[in-house]
Amino acid sequence: MPDLSSQAPETQALFLALNNALPQTQCTRCGYPDCASYAQAMAEGQAPINQCPPGGQAGIERLAAISGQPVLPLNSEHGIEGPRHVAIIDEAWCIGCTLCIKACPTDAILGANKLMHTVIEPWCTGCELCIPVCPVDCIALENVTGTNTGWAAWSAEQADTARGRYTSRQQRLVREEAEHQKQLQAKAEHKLADLAAHTKGTDQAPEVDRKRAIIEAALAKAKARQTGV
Repeated sequence: MPDLSSQAPETQALFLALNNALPQTQCTRCGYPDCASYAQAMAEGQAPINQCPPGGQAGIERLAAISGQPVLPLNSEHGIEGPRHVAIIDEAWCIGCTLCIKACPTDAILGANKLMHTVIEPWCTGCELCIPVCPVDCIALENVTGTNTGWAAWSAEQADTARGRYTSRQQRLVREEAEHQKQLQAKAEHKLADLAAHTKGTDQAPEVDRKRAIIEAALAKAKARQTGV
């Protein structure tokens, strides 16, 4: 969720309303990294209301009603309106590279390294972000709404689920990155405690001093990131 604490209350309220009117597919086709970022840009007058293909024309009408802007046709530069799809993985061809898992904004793909992956259909938003990263082209899109497009192919409940899963994923990534940095810091401190044992060569003193300076600088940067300095 973007930090709008410095924004006027009316801008914050507009952001929330606009974000709630987006389908929360997190597909990035609007040109922004997620639905909330697009909503923020619209609330601040930095983006037009016709850049969301998953929402379609009905979505544009919702955004127009909220923002007071005139209804516009969908900007084709961002894609076309169509039915909702879900990703299907051909498990016989899946090599377990995990690239699609890393790309999925709602953690809708389950699997592990070198093991086949599968898509949990109710969590898939049809964002298509897994398609280009698959090195063996084993992911296809299946139309699950027939001729229904835009908000006729999507519900508020599905949007809420997608937003919740996206938020949970973002929080998980932050936790994992913090844990990773903590592990790196612990390894660096362990080496710093006994540099001589980790230094090879006949003339150890200069090399020990060089490594100590490098590790101490790296630790200082890591601690600064943790404290936000």
